[in-house]
Amino acid sequence: MADIWDDEWLHRRYYDGLVPEAAERHLHLAARSYADDAVAERYLKEAIEIAPEHVAVHLGLYKFYFYKGRLREALDVALACLRLSAKSLNLDSDWENVQGTQAEFGCFDASQARFYMFVLKAYGYLLLRLGDIAGGEKVLAKLLELDPSDRIQAKILLEVLQKKDDDDDDE
Repeated sequence: MADIWDDEWLHRRYYDGLVPEAAERHLHLAARSYADDAVAERYLKEAIEIAPEHVAVHLGLYKFYFYKGRLREALDVALACLRLSAKSLNLDSDWENVQGTQAEFGCFDASQARFYMFVLKAYGYLLLRLGDIAGGEKVLAKLLELDPSDRIQAKILLEVLQKKDDDDDDE
């Protein structure tokens, strides 16, 4: 059985050639180095330097920060992902100005619009986790405006928040 970190593994391509090969290799090197925060983070930031307009490299850094519990840094990267996603959809870079008619938010198969909504949800969730309840609620309300059928499931986060408020009131 081959070592999962062999050279072939490091050169595999997952993004159909959309992400430059060098940036993708840095993503793989970061995965291989995940236990060493400084090394993995360096590879992820180098991937962003190589391909600053590709959301996949930013998403890699976001996931790294999120799973390492570095939520403040994950929040900054989520905002960068949101802006990149907005740019790809020709939306306003400020999520508060985005309107439901500006992209195919209702079409769940429209991957760019769906990705935008998932990133918006992640951004709102991180705000909540970091204690900015009003900010998180505002983001999730915008998400429900864009996704009134709640296919991205923002309501569940708001319901958990409401239950917490109700429990706090009972004390």
